[in-house]
Amino acid sequence: MTDQTFPPAIFQSFEEKADPKNVAPRLKALRAAMAKAGVDGFLVPRADAHRGESVPASEARLAYLTGFTGSAGIAMVGKKKAGLFIDSRYTLQAPAQTDTAKVSVHEVLQGGLPVEIGDYVPKGGTIRYDPWLHTPGEIRDLQAKLGKRAKLMPGPNLIDAIWNDRPGAPVSAIEVLGHNRAGKTAPDKIADIQASLNQDGADAAVLTLPESICWLFNIRGRDVPNTPFVLGFAVVPRKGEPSLYLDPAKITPELSKALDGVAKVVSSKNLPNALAKLGKDKKAVLIDPATAPEAIAATLKSAGAALIEKRDPVLLPKSRKNEAELAGMREAHKLDGAALAKFLAWFDDQAPSGTLTEIGIVTALEAFRREDETCVDASFDTISGAGGNGAIVHYRVTDKTDRVLKPGELMLVDSGAQYLSGTTDITRTMTTGSATDEQRDRFTRVLKGMIAISMARFPKGTSGAQLDVLARQFLWQDGVTYNHGTGHGVGAYLGVHEGPIGISPRYTLPLEVGNVLSNEPGYYKTGEYGIRIENLIVVVESAKPGFLEFETLTLAPIDRRLVDVGMLTAGERDWLNAYHQRVWAEIGPVVTGPVKDWLKAASAAV
Repeated sequence: MTDQTFPPAIFQSFEEKADPKNVAPRLKALRAAMAKAGVDGFLVPRADAHRGESVPASEARLAYLTGFTGSAGIAMVGKKKAGLFIDSRYTLQAPAQTDTAKVSVHEVLQGGLPVEIGDYVPKGGTIRYDPWLHTPGEIRDLQAKLGKRAKLMPGPNLIDAIWNDRPGAPVSAIEVLGHNRAGKTAPDKIADIQASLNQDGADAAVLTLPESICWLFNIRGRDVPNTPFVLGFAVVPRKGEPSLYLDPAKITPELSKALDGVAKVVSSKNLPNALAKLGKDKKAVLIDPATAPEAIAATLKSAGAALIEKRDPVLLPKSRKNEAELAGMREAHKLDGAALAKFLAWFDDQAPSGTLTEIGIVTALEAFRREDETCVDASFDTISGAGGNGAIVHYRVTDKTDRVLKPGELMLVDSGAQYLSGTTDITRTMTTGSATDEQRDRFTRVLKGMIAISMARFPKGTSGAQLDVLARQFLWQDGVTYNHGTGHGVGAYLGVHEGPIGISPRYTLPLEVGNVLSNEPGYYKTGEYGIRIENLIVVVESAKPGFLEFETLTLAPIDRRLVDVGMLTAGERDWLNAYHQRVWAEIGPVVTGPVKDWLKAASAAV
């Protein structure tokens, strides 16, 4: 292959946005605002009112204050000290991005807010929180943990009071999906949700999650990076037409016409009055206590509404992809498979030179994907980890951390794309020379776990929590494991991380036909290398009555040079060979020249 020059990446920035020098003056300004408000502490979550994994620049308050740019975390600022609470994904990133002389970094378990928040205020002190950025469940749980140590009090956001150059709210064009992509009309979806409200005894539901709103009304937007979300709110009555509340700048005549007869499209400024009316009319209103803002719950309750706290009624129907959505996902993975074949062939050709960088690898992969005009974004920032950086589970390369991939090192690339037809997410770990016996052993154990999930057949009613051990068993046998979930739900041209199903101990809901999930066991040796192999899979009916199984969507070779074939059973070898035969059969016809030659060799039987 000849050397290639790639255009700059546009889906991902490599700028180091965090500057620890900003932390001290911003903490000082916040404490002045706290003193003026008469409170002892202030909570600064990563979340916005829509609980999205990606937030618009105008909502990145945690990053503004602390420098930490991870997708989950919360800061607690007291009068004299401040703490940043993160989970195990960010134990290296958070201290590197913040000023640890001013902010103590604490690793805590995922789920709920930590009781240690109370250590940052005097006993009996008051902690201000923005009720639009916390859920009723969060606040109740934290107040129960704190007891009399501290009192939580809602109020205006104090970060907004000091953030003088805060960006404006995002305004992007809204696309209405055709039936060929959505597979079900918005009125039919709305009717199903209204039927579920009737069963729950609810007069209406308030929807706050963008993925639920986008799916229900068959719309997509560009309000946040990586995910085609429209940010807004919706009220769905048990009978009659729903109301969709949006920033007035997004409401165009074209949108109103497209949704005519589907929903009333109105300004988000009208939402408080609509909530108050539901209360005045003594309506029973369903909200999700795990995702709806506390401000919405408080407004409804104070106005006289009866709250029904249940899971967002859209989540489960959305997770069961219909045939049109699955056809789009299969098309997206075929497009992605062609791009990945080009990328992996290029990587194999160039890696031995010792000139590739982590950023260069991201840029090349994006360029190959962008050759297809229906690729409109990355589904998340690519994790491009060379050598020891591959052991950082959520590593994000920046201009500051970028390093050269040395021959002989392992390279971990976890990436995904948003095609107009669907969403992809794939991880491949590649060798650049002779792997050690330990690396081949660990890679093969990870592969065996991934194959075990891929081959699983299970009775209806089985949850992802019950399947999780299948992926871990081979690592456990050698006394090692990985500290992340085995799989998460994936949306259809929506969020690459989608609830409420997945494969890990915390996903207890039964898997159902049409659920799309990731399958991504791994192994990480700090400072040396990381291994992860990830395919997307979809739940399908089994030939055995009453049972389900998985169909693999991802189409890209797995590096056979890292496989210790002697560790595989006959069934595992057969699966791997059949998978590679399928990759060759589906991707081979759409690539040419040296890429085709490479793919044929990479897909050969072991």
